[in-house]
Amino acid sequence: MRSLTHKLGLAFAIELILVQACTVGPDYVRPEVKTPDAWTIAVAEEMSEERPPLVTWWEALNDTVLTELIRRAEFENLNLKVSVARVLEARAIRGIAKGDLYPDLVLNGSYSYFKFSENSPSGQIQKALGQEVTAQGQWDVSLDTFWEIDLFGRIRRQVEAATAEFEASIEDYRDVLVTLYAEVAAAYVDARTFQARLDFAQQNASSQRETVGLTGDRFNAGLVSALDVAQAETNLASTEAEIPSLETALTFALNRLAILLGQPPGAVHEMLGGPGTIPVPPPEIATGLPAELLRRRPDVRRAERQLAAQTARIGVATADLYPTFSLSGFLQLAAGKFADLGDSESVGWGLVPGVRWNIFAGGKIRNNIRVQEARTEQLFYLYQQSVLLALEEVENALVAYAREKVRRDRLQQAVDAAQRSVDIVRVQYLSGITDFQRFLDSERELFTRQDQLAASEGQVVVNLISINKALGGGWQLEEEAAPDRQAALPSDGIPTSDTPEPEASSQGS
Repeated sequence: MRSLTHKLGLAFAIELILVQACTVGPDYVRPEVKTPDAWTIAVAEEMSEERPPLVTWWEALNDTVLTELIRRAEFENLNLKVSVARVLEARAIRGIAKGDLYPDLVLNGSYSYFKFSENSPSGQIQKALGQEVTAQGQWDVSLDTFWEIDLFGRIRRQVEAATAEFEASIEDYRDVLVTLYAEVAAAYVDARTFQARLDFAQQNASSQRETVGLTGDRFNAGLVSALDVAQAETNLASTEAEIPSLETALTFALNRLAILLGQPPGAVHEMLGGPGTIPVPPPEIATGLPAELLRRRPDVRRAERQLAAQTARIGVATADLYPTFSLSGFLQLAAGKFADLGDSESVGWGLVPGVRWNIFAGGKIRNNIRVQEARTEQLFYLYQQSVLLALEEVENALVAYAREKVRRDRLQQAVDAAQRSVDIVRVQYLSGITDFQRFLDSERELFTRQDQLAASEGQVVVNLISINKALGGGWQLEEEAAPDRQAALPSDGIPTSDTPEPEASSQGS
């Protein structure tokens, strides 16, 4: 009865300690960062402040091949698989931190068979007692326990930090996902752009071969000099010299696509080797408001979660100023025969409350607190910097997109005018009204403008891709969740919606 009273009293004391426990260190508060009310370039007619459909932004390009490439990349890209493994690692580290909240239980068991030497002290004692020194066995079973009572929240702050790091790893995964989609789309557009430029070069080379044949016939007829033939051949050779460079660039773009899909170079040549066109951007794009970047951009969200984790580490360091309470004990069963392990005489136990307080450490504890506070300040400024860089990236992408569209439209006008010029000068040359040099100049101008137009059309789409990447497109917030959008997120526990806020401790000291 007396033993039961002692046990109840001990349990009550432990419960009282836990109820009165506090969590030292600062409680994390998400920092407020001011953002502009609107984008500077948002006054353009083709841009609006409506919330953009960013989850599957590439579908607005209406290119089934691009959609298939993105679908393959999100399941096969190796960098994405690495980021998934890092999320699993961070989750396991959080599990380790949570495990410190509970007692450690260690079960030990052994069996020993031994015989003391007759000349050893134990053997001499047995002989003095008239006992024969013989071999004997010993069974031992013990259950050891240790529990650190988290009175001042050191372990809870560690769990808080590990949880924030886990959430930061999820944002890192999302950042890799956003970048992957943009890189696949950009490489695809590059490939289609080089195909278009190559097609223009081959068309012009074919036309210029006809010109070489035409001048040869006129030379044979005595209508022109050999100079016209030489100039026509020079023009043709110059155009044909551009083709190998374009073919090389096309191969590079296709190989880049293959690597992004987790495949060896050449794996997508057959898929994209046929004719294709540069995707056409939609007539209007929605940019949303600058403030939405704080919720949408994974790199900004990651920086915020890293700040939260570091803030919790201040509490971990502060807890070293206070004593650490622990409770350890053991339950042991020991007997010479296995059948006797259940006897009351075989039971042994111990319960050891403990306290450890580092009352002097030469300033190490307080300096460690200062270290954690300085690191927190650094991450606070890095978070602010990440917001500014995100705003800059969006603004630059919007400007580049708007200006390149203007350039593309002007180049289209130049191509149309150059084509009319070639048609007119050709007739004039055949009629003897103008010289051959003027005809050659018009052909070169047409090829140059066509090549520039194809490059500009591709750049417009690449700049649109940059806008969607800068806005953090490619994954869905909780309010954007749709039942048909699950493919890009693995089924091993990585959340598909907005990461919930960690619960802040209501007690601080």
